[in-house]
Amino acid sequence: MVEEIPDQCWELIFTFLNDGSDGEHNHHYLKSLSIASKEFFSITNRLRFSLTIYVPTHPFLHRLFKRFVNLTSLDLTCFCGDLDALLSQISCFRLKLTSLNISNQPTIPAIGLRAFSKKITTLISLVCSNIESIYGTDLFLIAECFPLLEELDLSNPGEFANHVNFLDGLDALSLALFKLRKINLSGHCYVNDSSLLHLCKNCEFLEQVMMMNCSLLTHHGIAYAIRERRQTLRSLSIRWRSYGSNDIISSHFVDSLANLKGLTSLDLSSSRISDKLLTSIAMRGLPLRKLVLQNCTGYSYVGIFSLLSKCQGIQHLDLQKAEFLNDHHVVKLSLFLGGLMSINLSDSGNLTNLALCALVGNCSSLSEIRMEYTTIGKETVENSNSLMDFVVSPQLKFLHLAYSSCLKDESIKIFASIFPNLQLLDLSNCKDISEEGIYQILRRCRKLRHLNLTSCFGVKVQGMNFEVPQLKVLNLSYTSIDDKTLYVISKSCCGLLQLLLESCKNVTKNGVEHVVENCTQLREINLGYCNNINFVNIVDMVFLRPSLRKITLPPHYRLSDEDKELLSRHGCLVG
Repeated sequence: MVEEIPDQCWELIFTFLNDGSDGEHNHHYLKSLSIASKEFFSITNRLRFSLTIYVPTHPFLHRLFKRFVNLTSLDLTCFCGDLDALLSQISCFRLKLTSLNISNQPTIPAIGLRAFSKKITTLISLVCSNIESIYGTDLFLIAECFPLLEELDLSNPGEFANHVNFLDGLDALSLALFKLRKINLSGHCYVNDSSLLHLCKNCEFLEQVMMMNCSLLTHHGIAYAIRERRQTLRSLSIRWRSYGSNDIISSHFVDSLANLKGLTSLDLSSSRISDKLLTSIAMRGLPLRKLVLQNCTGYSYVGIFSLLSKCQGIQHLDLQKAEFLNDHHVVKLSLFLGGLMSINLSDSGNLTNLALCALVGNCSSLSEIRMEYTTIGKETVENSNSLMDFVVSPQLKFLHLAYSSCLKDESIKIFASIFPNLQLLDLSNCKDISEEGIYQILRRCRKLRHLNLTSCFGVKVQGMNFEVPQLKVLNLSYTSIDDKTLYVISKSCCGLLQLLLESCKNVTKNGVEHVVENCTQLREINLGYCNNINFVNIVDMVFLRPSLRKITLPPHYRLSDEDKELLSRHGCLVG
């Protein structure tokens, strides 16, 4: 049957199926297809474009690079070892890599990058985020080795980052990387107005700038810099700290921002803004698709109403901690958001079921809602029948309701009826939820893949007598579940990939062994602070369930160095 269908058709089919799976585990999905036949094995190999390398992967690089001939992206963020040696080894293979991620490392591997750049000249994206110690000399090295870079991420350096010559290195980057389109310098507190100006002046194709938590930036400096790129800048993410008179946003800044004619994404998180700024953006009719005002102060409903009523193409909206918002505001704003795909209204304590009802009813493309720390579920005269007014909303896939102290089973049961295609539900710290509400969700939402019940003390799910085959991630941390619960879960949720049980004091060796035995695809289990876990043989557990890649153990549990080395060779990280 396989021979009757051209490989190109199978590639299209596998790509379509793979795109519909959980992004984090796409390669796991392709693996199951690859064992069906030699033809499928060959086809899935060609569909693998990225590879994450761990220490245990190291000895098999030659075999892997020969197998996956279309690799374009390497992720080394989890590699613990000599990164210089690894990059030097990788440079010996004929690879057409376009993306390299070396984040979460102690330093920039200068020797390895130099060797890598001499042999692999196709790199256009380099991510060096969360580097503990980064220096100006590292930036000179990047400028010399990778002049064709289009995307560079140097964000969130560690506490040992050294600003000596860093600004000079940044200026060298702006001159050398003539194709640069995207740069992320968030967290570099010594980046100043002059640095931003040089980037905007020298990089004529610059489209995206991210400089969050750069405390030396000023409104005045940002205004001058972005004027240089008013024709090309598409995405701007800038967070600054204001002091004294700087709290007042100048008209120069307002005009510069409003003149970015092609701006589609704006993130001003944790900044002090104004209604005047929002109104000016509205009047210029910028083509915004994404707006993030998370934790912003200084603006009101008047400003956000003005902006949203004019810029009605917004698809992603984040108004977290807009404490002035109430249900009636959301009802009115939702009328302008017909194309909205995701919204964050967390930390708005006045919002109830009425706001949720308006969003789902008026925003037909909405797939993700965040309403954490709200009073959703609270009964009032105005919203007493609001949930009953819902129509079935098949488009909603991700619903985050953590810390909703008023949420009860009655609302959860209705959500189960009207959101049949939910894939993620976060009910963490919703303490009035019981088993009955959870059963309704699991029975009716058959596509649910991720369920977070952290600190939901009333949930034990011991009476579940039906299968939940699609559930992949289950978080029961800080709950009172016991071995009986784990036995039921191992039988009903046998497709789990990730089970989080941190601080589950009643769980013992027996319950864990049930899960490991029956959940045949399990990749991660978190047993942190499960103080009754004793005498579990971790090595035997990994050999019984070879799919395991990460195990978090209680603090009192000690593994010998020999066991750690053995587990590492099998690709399992234990901590």
